[in-house]
Amino acid sequence: MTNSISIVGLGHMARALAGRALAGGNTVELVGRDQAKAKELAATLGGATVGTYGTAPAGDLVILAAPYAGAVAVVREYGDALRGRTIVDITNPVAPDLRGFVVPRDSSGAQEIAGAAPGDAHVVKAFNTVFSHVLASETAEGRPLDLDRPLDVFIAGDDAQAKARVSEFVESLGLRPWDTGELFMARALENVGLMELGLMKNSVKHVNFSLGITLLG
Repeated sequence: MTNSISIVGLGHMARALAGRALAGGNTVELVGRDQAKAKELAATLGGATVGTYGTAPAGDLVILAAPYAGAVAVVREYGDALRGRTIVDITNPVAPDLRGFVVPRDSSGAQEIAGAAPGDAHVVKAFNTVFSHVLASETAEGRPLDLDRPLDVFIAGDDAQAKARVSEFVESLGLRPWDTGELFMARALENVGLMELGLMKNSVKHVNFSLGITLLG
């Protein structure tokens, strides 16, 4: 089944997700404040369209690929244009010093975004534990990664239908979705994102790795 995707953001994750989405047979709309940059990225990828920032997205799935620092503001700017959409939050609200988060202790980035979204929009946390280099299946030097299994994508959300739609999209990318529960579990997933940054800084020393599930027996 073809999924209709709008990606708000023009950075590394937006590029990686758009490339895999197009390869998986999905339709992709790229949206950013810089229209010229959006058109340049679309031309590089081939097959993507370019939307107008702030207007109703073309996609049923809206991937919020902006940094968390501006993510809530983006959702508020869009306002009712996001009514009825599934919003995929890929952000990690990590403090600059990597010692915590920039959201309240009893919340998460995804929950803050959900609070800013229209009431009939559904927020699903996903992709925040996969680095863009790995998602693009290339090393920093451009060589294909040697993967012995699909990459794992952990998701969380309160609406079962929205999670099923995101899971279907994840599978179209050749990845494995794992449902971790309701949206409050985004707090745990964002902690995993922080742990990965700790691994990158202190032991692994690069971003060409992923965390996943190995089923035993």
